Amino acid sequence: MAWKSALIRPFARYVARRIDQWSAAPLVAQQTVFQELMAGAAQTAFGQDHGLTASTTYEEFKAKVPLRDYEDLKPYIARIKAGEQSVLWPGRPAYFAKTSGTTSGVKYIPLTKDSLPNHFGTARNALFNYYARTGKGQWLDGKMIFLSGSPELEEVGGIKTGRLSGIVNHQVPVWLRTNQLPSYATNIIDDWETKLAHIVTETAAADMRLISGIPPWVQMYYERLLAYTGKRYVKDIFPHFEVFVYGGVNYEPYRAGLEELVGKRLDSIETYPASEGFIAFQDSPTADGLLLNVASGIFFEFVPADEIFHDNPTRLRLADVEIGANYALIINNNAGLWGYNIGDTVAFVSKAPYRLKVTGRIKHFISAFGEHVIGKEVEAAMLTVTRALGVRTVEFTVAPQVKPPEGGLPYHEWLVEFEQEPADLADFARQLDAAMVAQNIYYQDLIAGNILQPLKIRSLPRDAFRDYMKTLGKLGGQNKVPRLSNDRDIATQLIGSSAG
Repeated sequence: MAWKSALIRPFARYVARRIDQWSAAPLVAQQTVFQELMAGAAQTAFGQDHGLTASTTYEEFKAKVPLRDYEDLKPYIARIKAGEQSVLWPGRPAYFAKTSGTTSGVKYIPLTKDSLPNHFGTARNALFNYYARTGKGQWLDGKMIFLSGSPELEEVGGIKTGRLSGIVNHQVPVWLRTNQLPSYATNIIDDWETKLAHIVTETAAADMRLISGIPPWVQMYYERLLAYTGKRYVKDIFPHFEVFVYGGVNYEPYRAGLEELVGKRLDSIETYPASEGFIAFQDSPTADGLLLNVASGIFFEFVPADEIFHDNPTRLRLADVEIGANYALIINNNAGLWGYNIGDTVAFVSKAPYRLKVTGRIKHFISAFGEHVIGKEVEAAMLTVTRALGVRTVEFTVAPQVKPPEGGLPYHEWLVEFEQEPADLADFARQLDAAMVAQNIYYQDLIAGNILQPLKIRSLPRDAFRDYMKTLGKLGGQNKVPRLSNDRDIATQLIGSSAG
């Protein structure tokens, strides 16, 4: 065992013991967090507006603080940008995490000095816990690659602002920076193709032991690495490659392809990070689900998913959830998010300890590559272009094409039934893609970075959607075809029925 893994081993064991302690008493941990949050809220403009004090109970909190989304939070964010102190949390945020909005455009999620340990500390704890549980810590003695957004930050209202993954790069401790790749100069390259080429040349001769990133991005890295080195498998390039860390995208559609490229099955650690907070992580290599992060500055609430759009939905604490039920996830945290609906749905698979799985988004979405495209965005883009060109559609849906049969970069495929097909379908597609770029900042980044190619349209024959719904027994009434989905199940059935 080399010096770094030997030095870290006692601390890794300590981290695992602490996780055991708070996960064994999760309701106590959540009550402690709630009391700390109320003490902080009492010192803020938000707390004063809502009558919050250090002694506010949860039942009082529910009555005083309604559920909200970013639109409801924007007036407070505007006050922070204007320089006001202690608006949502005491003091000023350390950063804004810049993320894609829906009706709001770009969202600016505050990160405070109190909430930063939730993000970086939880990521560290997930890795150290893996070491303690498995005894596998040799990854600490070699190189690690974190495929992330640019760490270059701008200023908004005097607050450093950037992608969460870029901000987290600034929190990496000095002792770990010597292990980390790619270099800062490479990490700030905007164009993904160029950046990837630099990452490959920087890492091909390195002793890579841990790789972290979104699966489709990592797949592209593997493919370029193999082409550059001429090797058959990634394991031939990195013989000590030990563990893959991922989050934000369902790994299963990519697992077989990634392991085929590596040439062996790897240990993996799944995480559930979000700009709003680090929600959960894989605490056991064998247990199902992710351990809810109950002792890290977030007080969780859960709303039955079918009630989330009700005027007065049921709000549950952790003690009240049931295994298998689908809940909208609500967070309250020490960054100043209160009754905040992050848009995800989750279901618990265990209550001893509390482990969950992400079941989707409140609305249908595509996030095969981390783009988080939602129904409102595709509908707005389609409406913009059809109005501009005088084209009418009968129905449409959108699906990711992760591994195009014709080769090339992945893309979003729009399956459209037109009343009359546009004279220039290629021009229609170009304008639609431009409209989508304007709608979604993540999609824009993926197109600009050459991770996705522009969308493609498949024109379907008349009655294609009608026939599809009929086969499901859902023809008529209020049944609707989802505007988009994160897999190709609907697309495959539509194409198959149309071909028949």
